[in-house]
Amino acid sequence: MTRTYIVTGSASGIGATTAEMLRARGEKVIGIDLRNADIEADLSTPSGRQTAAARAIELAEGRIDAVIACAGISAPIPATISVNYFGVTELLTALLPALSKSDAPRAAVVSSMASLQPNSPEMVEAALAGDEEKAVAIAAELAAQGPEIGYLVYPSSKRALSRWVRRASITPEWAGAGIPLNAVAPGTVVTPMTAQLLATPEGTAMVDAAVPMPLNYHQPPESIASLLLWLTSVENTHLAGQVIYDDGGADATLRGDDIWSWADAR
Repeated sequence: MTRTYIVTGSASGIGATTAEMLRARGEKVIGIDLRNADIEADLSTPSGRQTAAARAIELAEGRIDAVIACAGISAPIPATISVNYFGVTELLTALLPALSKSDAPRAAVVSSMASLQPNSPEMVEAALAGDEEKAVAIAAELAAQGPEIGYLVYPSSKRALSRWVRRASITPEWAGAGIPLNAVAPGTVVTPMTAQLLATPEGTAMVDAAVPMPLNYHQPPESIASLLLWLTSVENTHLAGQVIYDDGGADATLRGDDIWSWADAR
């Protein structure tokens, strides 16, 4: 039975690969991106998100089986928090009524290994509180200090998104409605977004120091898309609130073998 998927960021990178793999399987895909998509919309703005959601529901004839949110940017600019966090969470929330009409509704988002990197706690908290104006203002202050400080916007956006997934996934609106919600956190994926960083030995060395990948090194977008497809398939019945580090071993390298001792008796 054909399923209807909404894929954001469908014009390039992980989103394009995901949409292509879904179509190859015979699924109906409605892509959302700034351009070259079924729905052209700017997810950095509230009006763009509302337009995208309304049009997606219309094209899906009121029923959506799965949403895969891949759209994201990594630039040290305020728009990064708007696209990567609010452009995901607000769109997913707006699509919930149509998702709930599916017999097997699923949702998955693309986070990042960067969620483990230094970030702005104030920006993360503002995002989780739904205060986009404050989050963008904090991002603007960081960006004004140059690209090195401004980069904090990106890991902050992904930290907030990962926390939102864990928080929202177990609520009545998601788990209570039978909708698995999860995230994938890639390592270094070879896409147009990373091409410039990986174009020089110096850039590659910097990336590898932050994201060490002992298993098979830098990954193709297919490695992420395949996992996104399973997370949004009917076979996934109980995985909820997980941020899966599909990262060539970077998480295990950086955090080590013990991520459980926080729960041990003090």
